Amino acid sequence: MTDIYSDCHRVLQQRYDARPLADRTAAAIVHSEFTPEDIAFISERDFFFLSTVDPNGSPTVSYKGGAPGFVRVEDNTLVFPSYDGNGMFLSMGNITENPHVGLLFMDFERPRRLRVQGTAALDEGPAREAFPGAQFLVRVEPKQIFVNCPRYVHKYQRVESSKYVPAADGSAPLALWKRLEIVHDTLTPKEQAEVAAAGFISFDEYQAKVDAGEG
Repeated sequence: MTDIYSDCHRVLQQRYDARPLADRTAAAIVHSEFTPEDIAFISERDFFFLSTVDPNGSPTVSYKGGAPGFVRVEDNTLVFPSYDGNGMFLSMGNITENPHVGLLFMDFERPRRLRVQGTAALDEGPAREAFPGAQFLVRVEPKQIFVNCPRYVHKYQRVESSKYVPAADGSAPLALWKRLEIVHDTLTPKEQAEVAAAGFISFDEYQAKVDAGEG
C-alpha cells in the first residue's frame, strides 16, 4: 500500500466511513512511475498548476504555461522550464528550501486531471538549452502519480495560445507590464532598450488591455 495517507487522512476516512474505498482507490490508481498514458497526457498539456511550500510552512500555488510538450518525462523524472517572470521567484525559491511539490495537469475539453506529488530540484546547467527560453529547469522525482475522477471538472474550450510563450529560438515579446514607468529602472538594459523602442504605457492603458484579454 502506498504511503499517501497519514493519520490526519485516516481520521476523516474513519469519520465518514470511507477507509475501505480510500484503500481500494489508492491501490487501483496511485503509482510512482509514469505510465505511457501519463507521459502522453503530460506531453499534450500546455499548462499545469504547481504547489510549493515556503520556509514558514505556508503553501502557494502558481500557474505554469508554455507550448504543448514544454513539460517532459525523462527516465521517470518530470522536467519543466522556468521562464522569465516578475522576478519574485516564489515557487522556485520555495523549492530550494522545501523540495516537496504537487503538480496538477488538467484537460478541460475532455475532462481529465492528473496529479503528481514528489520532490523537486533546480537545474541551472546546460540542459536548459534544450528548452527554448528557459532561465533554468526544474526536475521532479515522483512519489505519487494518480488520476482523479473528472466528475466535477467543468468543460471549457481552448481559444488560443499566449503570445508570450517562447518561440523555438527562445525569443518572446516583452511583457506588457514592463512598459509601465514604475518598473523601468528595475529592468535589464536589454529590456529598457525594448521599452524605449515601444514606449511607456499608463496603468490605465495596461489595465484596459488586461480587461480585454490582451495583457
